Amino acid sequence: MKILVCLSNVPDTTSKITFTDNNTSFNSAGVQYIINPYDEIALSRAVELAAEAQGTVTVIHVGESSSDATIRKALAVGADDAVRIDSVARDAWFVANQIAHYAKAHAFDLILTGRESIDYNGAQVQGFLGELLEIPSISIAKKLDINSMEASVEREIEGGKEVMIVSLPIVVGTAEGVAEPKIPNMRGIMTARTKSLQVLDPIAVPVLSKITHYDTPAPRGEVKLIDKANVEQLVQLLHSEAKVI
Repeated sequence: MKILVCLSNVPDTTSKITFTDNNTSFNSAGVQYIINPYDEIALSRAVELAAEAQGTVTVIHVGESSSDATIRKALAVGADDAVRIDSVARDAWFVANQIAHYAKAHAFDLILTGRESIDYNGAQVQGFLGELLEIPSISIAKKLDINSMEASVEREIEGGKEVMIVSLPIVVGTAEGVAEPKIPNMRGIMTARTKSLQVLDPIAVPVLSKITHYDTPAPRGEVKLIDKANVEQLVQLLHSEAKVI
């Protein structure tokens, strides 16, 4: 079984986020980058499935050379080889087209993504991939098993769970519960240095959208304490200021 895992290179949640050029560009200076946590889940499950089926795991990332350390960590976790499309990840449509172009030429049985990246929270790449490759795509998976050439995917729905049986190939967006993220050991770190990291040029993709500017969240307002006996004032503030009733 051939598995492709899509990786995003995202800022660590402890990083301080700022913008430059009149809030039109993300300021990456001093920012620590990590594998997107949902993609780590996908990678961990891919390594498990490949071990069970004597398969292979390829990781793919759309980004510049600054993300190579993140890719090497994925190789240390257990991926067999890696591909980096050498380009700025312009938007989800651009990224999905790059990955789909590579996937079409290599006939993967299973393509895994995280449910979303923690920087933009767009949750679009997985759906785009299914459409571009003309294969089923499912998100948000809480459990994923493979039996021969069929996938069993469990999702949470309103009031319960949904289990789908789908023939491979398939694209799956993973969430918590699918696997526990693996920590690279020393052997994995040493082995990762010798594994293949192929760098490819991007294909041309029409520009359908662009980011005009960024805004930081509004600062938190002051806390107002209301006497427990003053219910009328509490209701009035919830209606006029909080606007929740």
